[in-house]
Amino acid sequence: MPHTAVLGIVTCVLAASAAVGKFSYIVALSCETPAISYRRNWSFGASPSARKKRKLKLSLSVRTLDIGGDKPVDYLDLQTEANPFLGWRAIRMAQENPDLLLSQFRALLRAAANGVDLRIMLPMVSSVEEVQHARQLFDQARAELKASGSTALATVQFGIMIEVPSAALIVEHLAEVVDFFSIGTNDLTQYTLAVDRTNERVAYLASPFHPAVIRLIARTIAHEKGRWVGLCGEMAGDPLAAPLLLGLGLDEFSMAAAAIPPLKQVIRSQNYTACQELAQQVLAQPTTTAVKNILAVFTNP
Repeated sequence: MPHTAVLGIVTCVLAASAAVGKFSYIVALSCETPAISYRRNWSFGASPSARKKRKLKLSLSVRTLDIGGDKPVDYLDLQTEANPFLGWRAIRMAQENPDLLLSQFRALLRAAANGVDLRIMLPMVSSVEEVQHARQLFDQARAELKASGSTALATVQFGIMIEVPSAALIVEHLAEVVDFFSIGTNDLTQYTLAVDRTNERVAYLASPFHPAVIRLIARTIAHEKGRWVGLCGEMAGDPLAAPLLLGLGLDEFSMAAAAIPPLKQVIRSQNYTACQELAQQVLAQPTTTAVKNILAVFTNP
């Protein structure tokens, strides 16, 4: 596959105005798996007639090229590495091959029509420098399109995936150079706990309910720069985790279609203040078992 054809993982999100208690939900259709996103609705006091008047808006969320590790491809010269999950993958490829990102940025800016809420996410970010370099390439792509007379989308949300502990630990600095964060709980769990989730002998250790993982999630959500935060991965669709994530203040959930019904039911039944109190209780727990027990009692009293 040529580099110019690589557009990463594209998710088309159709925003719906249905209210879910103090939250509203938006249905997402992905090229990989149909998904749903729940987003906090701070204007939940609006009347039903006012909500009906809101226009549907197409949101396009794109993760830039995220290969390497357990995602090999034939069209790049990926050498065999002793530990590919910690190797040359995702955003790290941009240093040696900036055209990988440039081609994606140009294609996205050309393809997305005005009025579309385009969100670009960089995967596997571990430092501010990586984001700064990517933004320079993005500005270059936009300038090249303008110079050639091509039409490019004017407004873009530029965000990153929080998948590496170092990113969560410097989230305040990263917030200065991005518009949003998307927490990838599968990789964040793997890297925080030093567990290869594809290794059956140790996969049982890879739990997003581990206190260390929860604290990194909480730290990311609680940053004070006003950037909205989404979350994806298996945890996003787990009804056991929903009250905790709501209590921590998560803005958006993204999950597989099969997880929609049970999660919708859980979210609709929650009291936000109670979820906030639950989150503080969970953050004080020392073990994964203790966290799960508290959540189980809260979800099924």
